[in-house]
Amino acid sequence: MAQRGRPTTPITLSGNERKTLERWGRRHTSSQALAMRCEIVLACAEGHTNNDIATQVRCHPATVGKWRRRFASDRLDGLMDAPRPGAPRKIGDDVVEAIVVATLETAPADATHWSTRGLAAKHGVSRQTVSEIWRAFGLKPWQEDSFKVSPDPQLVEKIRDIVGLYLNPPVAAVVFAVDEKPQIQAIDRTAPTLPMLPTTPARATHDYERNGTCDLFAALDIAKGTVITDIKSSHTSEDFRRFLNKINREVPDELDVHVVLDNLSTHKTPKIQRWLLRHRRFHFHFTPTYGSWMNLVERWFSALTTKKLQRSAHRSVAELAADIEAWVANWNEDPKPFVWRKIADDILERLAGYCSDVLGTELRDETT
Repeated sequence: MAQRGRPTTPITLSGNERKTLERWGRRHTSSQALAMRCEIVLACAEGHTNNDIATQVRCHPATVGKWRRRFASDRLDGLMDAPRPGAPRKIGDDVVEAIVVATLETAPADATHWSTRGLAAKHGVSRQTVSEIWRAFGLKPWQEDSFKVSPDPQLVEKIRDIVGLYLNPPVAAVVFAVDEKPQIQAIDRTAPTLPMLPTTPARATHDYERNGTCDLFAALDIAKGTVITDIKSSHTSEDFRRFLNKINREVPDELDVHVVLDNLSTHKTPKIQRWLLRHRRFHFHFTPTYGSWMNLVERWFSALTTKKLQRSAHRSVAELAADIEAWVANWNEDPKPFVWRKIADDILERLAGYCSDVLGTELRDETT
């Protein structure tokens, strides 16, 4: 049947164009407008009509026709917003460059980094102008990230070993991420917490009473997301051995057990070594020095802290332990596995970047 109405421009995508459109459409930094345009062009390439595409992406058919024509004419560049008319820019490129250089390479006499007001006063512009320049160049002087390069001589081997366990676990085996959360405090507020009300958040006293501590052992099954826990008054080598026995009882005999854990001294005592000799199906995989972030159970500890412990009040250690056990039981009813996505090469490439920055700084210091 002949097509009615104005003929539409056919769209054919190259492999690179399709990958770019898909990447722009799913990245979190893309604007909603750009994501919608990418979806429109991808649907056009599949041969859909403007009306069908408009229904799919919830826009007017004229909008679909506009971006079909723009892409057919200018390809990927046609999806970008054209410059809008407006008042001419009052700040020259030399001022912008001076503000960026000052932000990156200098600091005021009375602080470690510039503020918008301080830099605006220095260059004779408004603080809004400085803020806009910082936003355009992605500068945030008030923020500081931290890093620690591991001195572990087996760093590369350990990273590849642990990432391999997460991404490609062994057959006929279960992988546990194991660690302890020591010194969990049973604290009670000095007055009852006032409940949340409309326009008013919940309010708790800033001071509290300490009622003792306990130590939580946890083993996260990375495949199922379930957690085996044990609460003790300490975290000695003997406590750790008993926790390993608990894991051993709960795992079917026909499965090997791979355990990811950190380099705590209680994990390497002669008592634990003798236990491993008696339980040949257990295999320990130690994280690199200063590499506890590779242990997935740390993510579970974070969930426990933010969702339960941070805003709870307990009048005794027994009450705290019961509250933790109830939370763990509720977690295990509907477990949510934490999925590891970064491959070993990406981690090592990031570490190599840090090392090159540190070595480059040291070399410059030596040559000056």
